[in-house]
Formats: sequence, C-alpha cells, structure tokens
Amino acid sequence: MEEHTAPLRGQPVFWRRAPETDGGAPILYVHGVPTNADLWTPFLERTGGIAVDLPGFGRSGKRGDLDYTIPGYTTFLERFLELIEVNGPVRLVCEDWGAAALGWAQNHPERVERLVLIDAVPLLPGYSWHRIAKVWRTRWLGEIAMGLAIRPVLRRALPRELVDLVATRLDQGTQRAILDLYRWADPGRLAAAGARLSAITAPALVVWGETDPFIPVSFASAYANALGGSVDLDVRPGVGHWPWLADPAVIDHVAEFLLGE
Repeated sequence: MEEHTAPLRGQPVFWRRAPETDGGAPILYVHGVPTNADLWTPFLERTGGIAVDLPGFGRSGKRGDLDYTIPGYTTFLERFLELIEVNGPVRLVCEDWGAAALGWAQNHPERVERLVLIDAVPLLPGYSWHRIAKVWRTRWLGEIAMGLAIRPVLRRALPRELVDLVATRLDQGTQRAILDLYRWADPGRLAAAGARLSAITAPALVVWGETDPFIPVSFASAYANALGGSVDLDVRPGVGHWPWLADPAVIDHVAEFLLGE
C-alpha cells in the first residue's frame, strides 16, 4: 500500500492507494466525520483502491477559507480524480459524511460503475440531526464541545478501534471543518443535495448497522428507494454506525460486491 501527498490548488492532499485485486475500475473510498483515510485500511487490504483524506481531515489541507460543504467536496473530488488521472469509471464507497461524494456521483452517473453506502448521512428528506450534531451546529457550544474532544471523552463516544485514529488527527483545523460542515447542513440542504439520486443507475449495496445511534436504520431503505438502479440492502443486526468493526463479515460482503465475486 502506497501513501501519497501532492499539492492541489495550493493545498496538500493525502491519499493511500493499493492496486485493485481484480484489475478493474478504481475503487474510491470516501470517509466521514470525524475519521480519515486510515479508516479504510482493512478494505484496501482486501480489495485495493484509493482512500483520500478529504480537505479538513487527516493529512490533507485544513486552511480556514476552504469550502467545507457538499458543493465544496463535490468540486474537490472532481479535481482530485483529475490529479490522480482517473478519468473513467470508478467504484465508489461512502460512509457517514462520505455521502458528500454523491454530489460528484449525481453529476457523473455514467462514471459510477458500482456504489456502496455504509451508514451514510441521508441526502434525503425527513432527517433530523442527532444530539451531538445539534451541539456542533450551535455556535459557541460547538466550539466548547470540540475543545473537550480529548482521548478520555472520545473513548466514551467512539468504538475503541477508532479512538487513536481520530485523536491523532483531530486538530483545530479538523474541528473547524466539522463545525463548518454541520452548520452548513440544514435538513433542507441535505435533501436538496440528493435530489438527483435516481440518476445513479449503477448496481448499489446499502449496508447499515441496525442499532446506529446517529442515523436511523429507516434511511437504509430510503436510500435504496431513491437510487435509480438495482440495490442490495444489508442491515446488520446488533451493530452500530461503523458496522464492520463489530461484524468483520461486512468487509467481505462489500469486497464481494465490488469485485463481483
């Protein structure tokens, strides 16, 4: 597995890359909040692919004037794929706020060969933010909460497997990016951002933890109904927002779907 850093519009962008094990179209993994590309290591080891740190996260640029919104990440992914000379189809995997990549996918549905959504932020009507998000969306209160996001607090909020991964990169730049993103994301804006999901007609796999405390499992079916192609729905009982951490068989299912095994 290789690590890369390159300038993009004056800011560094970091990504990991491993050759796809089937030699097919590139697999692009897009992380959510508050993680980074390191989240995808077990998937990259199984399938190969590309895992990028979105602006504001991990080892990518975190400048204060960057656009931490779905339109901003849509533009970033367009430029990133140009940077790494991926000009054709991709197999796209998104978890949590990695759903921002659906902005790019709706602009280029013909380039999406396969799509996997894992407990993805709903770009759909009817979603209400969870308790932590409501704190982050509240000015001053969100800043205080971010200042308290130290390891002992993270251990109470995250699976143990993610504490070091998050804490190592949760600097002020990432904290600012998270607050900007959540404060942009009114429910109406989320629904509008997914208004053209039916244009994505590639085969899709929607994986959800049945006990996800942040995004109700009902949005798994809502995504399946909104997408325009055939959808395999996989709801995992007894697991939460990062379902593969409690049920490693999720990695195998995702890999089999992506690789056509």
